[in-house]
Amino acid sequence: MIFKGLMPTKKRASFLIINPFGIGDVLFSTPLIRNIKECFPSSRIYYLCNKRAYPVLRFNPLIERVFIYERDEFEEIKKVSKLKWVKKGLSFISEIRKEKIKVSIDLSLNSQYGFFSFLAGIKERVGLDYKRRGCFLTRKIKIEGFESKHVADYYLDALKLLGIEPKPYNLEVYASKESREKVDNFLKGKIFREDLVIGIAPCGGKTLDKQAFRKRWPERNFSLLIERIISELGAKIFIFAGPDEAQDVERIISNINSDNIFNFTGLGLEEVIALIEKCFLFLGNDSGLLKVANALDKKIVAIFGPVSEKVYGLYPFKPSQHIILKKDLPCRPCYKKFRLPECPYDVACLRDITVEEAFSAVTRLISS
Repeated sequence: MIFKGLMPTKKRASFLIINPFGIGDVLFSTPLIRNIKECFPSSRIYYLCNKRAYPVLRFNPLIERVFIYERDEFEEIKKVSKLKWVKKGLSFISEIRKEKIKVSIDLSLNSQYGFFSFLAGIKERVGLDYKRRGCFLTRKIKIEGFESKHVADYYLDALKLLGIEPKPYNLEVYASKESREKVDNFLKGKIFREDLVIGIAPCGGKTLDKQAFRKRWPERNFSLLIERIISELGAKIFIFAGPDEAQDVERIISNINSDNIFNFTGLGLEEVIALIEKCFLFLGNDSGLLKVANALDKKIVAIFGPVSEKVYGLYPFKPSQHIILKKDLPCRPCYKKFRLPECPYDVACLRDITVEEAFSAVTRLISS
């Protein structure tokens, strides 16, 4: 169904996409950006995201400007002075208002961001309505959560409110020229054209906070797999992890005696994107970095536990490039409606995935 009057004219086409979630969620919205640009080639597209996700949008050529909203920073200011908090909020809204944006596409599932759009003078506000939080939206699609299809497809559904029939484009991310040059300079004399480079992200799960370990394949398995990949395939291994995961990575690689391991733990996301570009294959737990590799169109071995790979996995799934390692236990997936219940089986859905299965998946993708 096309809602007449909502489709912006080409002369006045300007859009604000709102997504305050993590790296993976923001990347899941890039097919939406591509669809808008295809329908409105001269349109101006703006984006509102958090600081952590900003690097995956910074060099996207389809985006005019990114507005960074860091909720925690606003809350800290509020604790000190409510007046300063109000002033900062109004200043932030004013910056959006200056752009005279016509349509907002709200993927936040939160009424606060719809209110931002309203204050910014955006007349047409469409998006996803979860638990009646879309009260400031002029058109909305009610959802009970992300369950029956991929998150990217839920996001694309919002375009139907504008009369756009979306296409399932690939995820997109772009490395900067400066980051590529930094990476090339560092790898000069260390990595050669004929080398097999495999990226590995053994941590992740930050979106689950204290429950992050429940998205991680056992560290011992990663150690054994890395040893085998190096000894049998002669590959160079790039390790990727966040600064607060340094000790986890150290436990994984400390007993592996090899010069073929390059530990990039704690490196900035812009440089990590440029490094993943160098990888022939990427292997990791369900994490933002896995989605970065997906957006760079890499061959991928993805390890999924309590979270559904059909909802939060690789998009669009390509059997010739992607292998999902999982165990279809009766209780899996248990992460539903943004809640992760206690696990009485000690995360067997991850523990039961063997090193042999992972190594076999790697060799199959290499040979293909």
